[in-house]
Amino acid sequence: MDSKILDINSEVFGVTVDELMDNAGVALADVVRDMYRGKRILIVCGNGNNGGDGLAAAYHLAGEKVTVALLSPPERIRSEASKMRLGMLRMPKQFSDVDVNDYDVIVDCVLGTGIRGEVRDYVVDYVLRLNTFLGAVVSADIPTGFGTPDAVVPDVTVTFHDIKDGMNENNCGTIIVADIGIPPEAEFFVGPGDMLRYPIPDFRSHKGQNGRLLIIGGGPYIGAPALAAMAAERIGVDLVRIATPKRSFVQISSMSPTFITFELSGDVVNMDDVPMLVEMSRNADAVLIGPGIGTDERTAKTMLKFVGSCKVPVIVDADAIAPLSKHKFKVPVIFTPNGKELDRMLDAYGTEFIEDVAMKFKDAVIVSKGDVDVITDGRRTRQNETGCPAMTVGGTGDALAGIVAGLVSKGVDTFNAGCLGAYICGLAGEFAFIDYSYGLTALDVIEYIPVVLKEHLEIME
Repeated sequence: MDSKILDINSEVFGVTVDELMDNAGVALADVVRDMYRGKRILIVCGNGNNGGDGLAAAYHLAGEKVTVALLSPPERIRSEASKMRLGMLRMPKQFSDVDVNDYDVIVDCVLGTGIRGEVRDYVVDYVLRLNTFLGAVVSADIPTGFGTPDAVVPDVTVTFHDIKDGMNENNCGTIIVADIGIPPEAEFFVGPGDMLRYPIPDFRSHKGQNGRLLIIGGGPYIGAPALAAMAAERIGVDLVRIATPKRSFVQISSMSPTFITFELSGDVVNMDDVPMLVEMSRNADAVLIGPGIGTDERTAKTMLKFVGSCKVPVIVDADAIAPLSKHKFKVPVIFTPNGKELDRMLDAYGTEFIEDVAMKFKDAVIVSKGDVDVITDGRRTRQNETGCPAMTVGGTGDALAGIVAGLVSKGVDTFNAGCLGAYICGLAGEFAFIDYSYGLTALDVIEYIPVVLKEHLEIME
C-alpha cells in the first residue's frame, strides 16, 4: 500500500505516475540486464501499476531475450499509464499459456502494493508455479502476495524508493533499493494518497465491527465530548459511547438521538467512576479521554487510575494531557495538544523537540495542532498542511480528537491515524470555509467529514 500512497502523493508535487512508472521500469531493467544478461527472461505483469512497471521494464530491455506475459486478460488493465506501455509492446502472451521451463529468469510484476484479504485462486496458482520454478525469480517493489501465506519468495527484490516494512532476505531474497524520483515532500507531507489507509468496511460486517469508541469527558464543559462524538460518527465509527458526569449528562444525551450516553456518579469525573469506566473500556476498541473534562484534582487522579487499567489504545486530549503526559502507558497512546498544551509538554520534559517527548513513551504518537500539524512517534515525523485560518474557532480540536480516535477504533495504527485524521479534519475545514467563510463553526467542519470521505474514496476505487 505504501507504494501506491507515494504514487498519489507524488502527483501533488508535480511528479506523475507516468514518470514514476517509467523510472521504475528503467531501474528494474537495469538490474535484470546487469544480473542476467543473455538469459531467457519472462516478465509476468498484473493489471495494476506494478504490472505497468513490468511493461516499462520490458520496453527498456529491448535487445534482450524478453517475453511478456499477462496474468489477466489485457482488458482488465486499470491504469492509463499501464495501458500506454502495453501499446508500446507487441501483444503479450497469457501466463496460463506459458511453460515457465522455457525461461531462465521470471520477473514478478503482479502485485506490488500488497493485498487486502486472501490471495485469489489464480494468483495462488501463479505463486505456486514461481515458487517451484528452478530458475531465478526477481520481484518488482515487493513480492506478489507479500505478507500472506501465499507469497512469491524471490531470489532478488528490486524495491522502489525504500525498503518496505517487513521486508528481509528470508522473504525477499537480495534486496536492491532503486531511486525512482519520488519527491521527499510526497513522504513527509500527508496527502490524498494517505486516504488509502481508510479502512473500508467489509460488506458482510455487522454493528460494532467497524469501530467501538468510548469517550470520557464533560462535566465542567458540555459541548466538547458531544463534538468529538459527532466527529467520530462522521468518520464511520459504528458505536460511540459517552461517559460523562451528572452535570453534563442530560444536555449531552439530548444533543443527538444517536448518542449512547452513560451517567457518572458526580459533577466531575472522580474515583468512584473507575470501575464503571474500566468495564466500559472492555467493550471498546479505543478510548478518547479529555474533551471538556476540566482540571479538577479529583479528575486528574481518576484519569491516572483509569489508564493504568485500560487495555485498549488511549487518545488523550485537552485537560487530560497535563496529568497524563508523564504517565507510563501500557497501551498505544496518542496525545493531541494545541500550541499551549504542547509547550507545557516540552517544558515538562526540558526539551524543544516534539520527537524527544514522543520517545519518552514506549508507544506514543503526538499530533500537534497548528497552522501546520506535526505528527510524530519520535522515529517518524510527518506534517499536514490542510486546514484554514477559520479553524481557530472553538471545538475544531475536539473534532480532530474524535476523528483520530475513531480511526484508531476502526483499526488504523496510531501513527497513521494521527496523520490521516489531521488531513481529513483540515480538508473538511477547507470545504466548510468555501460555504461559511470566517463564520464557520466546528459543527460545519464535522458535517463536511463525509464529503471528504466520499470524494477521496471514490477516487481510490
